[in-house]
Amino acid sequence: MNMKKTLLALGASALLVTSLSARDQIKIVGSSTVYPFASSVAEELGATTKYPTPVVESTGSGGGMKLFCAGNGLNTPDITNASRRIKAKEFKMCQENGVTDITESVIGYDGIAFAQSNSNAPFDISREHLALAVAKEVPSKDGKSLIANPYKKWSDIDASLPNREIIVYGPPKSSGTRDAFEELVMQKVFKKMPLYTNLYKADKKANKKYKKYSVVRTDGAYVESGENDNLIVQKLNKNKSAFGVFGFSFLVENDDMLQGATINGIAPTPDTISSGDYPVSRSLFFYVKNSHSEKVPAMNKYVDLFMSEKMIGKDGILGEIGLIALPDATRNAIRASVSKREKLTLDALKKH
Repeated sequence: MNMKKTLLALGASALLVTSLSARDQIKIVGSSTVYPFASSVAEELGATTKYPTPVVESTGSGGGMKLFCAGNGLNTPDITNASRRIKAKEFKMCQENGVTDITESVIGYDGIAFAQSNSNAPFDISREHLALAVAKEVPSKDGKSLIANPYKKWSDIDASLPNREIIVYGPPKSSGTRDAFEELVMQKVFKKMPLYTNLYKADKKANKKYKKYSVVRTDGAYVESGENDNLIVQKLNKNKSAFGVFGFSFLVENDDMLQGATINGIAPTPDTISSGDYPVSRSLFFYVKNSHSEKVPAMNKYVDLFMSEKMIGKDGILGEIGLIALPDATRNAIRASVSKREKLTLDALKKH
């Protein structure tokens, strides 16, 4: 090999080593609900600093956790977004793969909208009726057993509801929005019904499972529609009789076409979501892989920008696209924790 080729080879090797040891562009994955907020912060970072705009992918909360927890290599994401808190089993998966230094951030509140086309009359539903519409098994007429869900129309559940086919476009199992919907609607309702909680009384493990019953029907009434909530919006515009389940921010972005149903008589608004009056409200999160901070120097700038008043404050940029701000004291406490990059522990996770 002549000297020129040797120098070229050495140069290529040096570039390869550099690419493996450090990078400028942040890699972010996770929740489709948090995606618009994370993307807005990414664009702001790209516009106001020397760093390139981060790559943000909408993989769903569960999908994001799998990618994030896969290891510490720079081929893995630096940050994952989630529309529900990290699960203990996900945290343990991270630990087992060497991802042992994680910081948790809460960015604000979000409501889960149950929405329909603006061309329809307003729709009000109780949380119980909504749970019965999507559950795989429901109580029989005599109330003595659970049977396969027979409800085809809303009026089958209750005569006061419209004589309209039950079609619900919603997120898949990997979605944090699906997790939150199951917890805040189905589990909240069914934990008060003995038919569900006592179904397997002799089997403690199974009984524990049924205390948190959230098995969604698969007969076509509930249609899993992917991680991209915009696809659900598009489907609602084509099928005027259907409903969709997605984050409040997507309702805000499409309020010229869609309207949110009231649940227990309460409409999804910033005030009802932040107060907790709207029955289907939850917090939004992102998780930081601190082991990447030295090799991906843009990370610290991005995280601090995301947590700034400019972005998540009451008059922040993200409020304009649907994020509901945390109370001042809560927001300041979380910001202080994140600024110190406090390490999340399993004990802290179990306390909530």
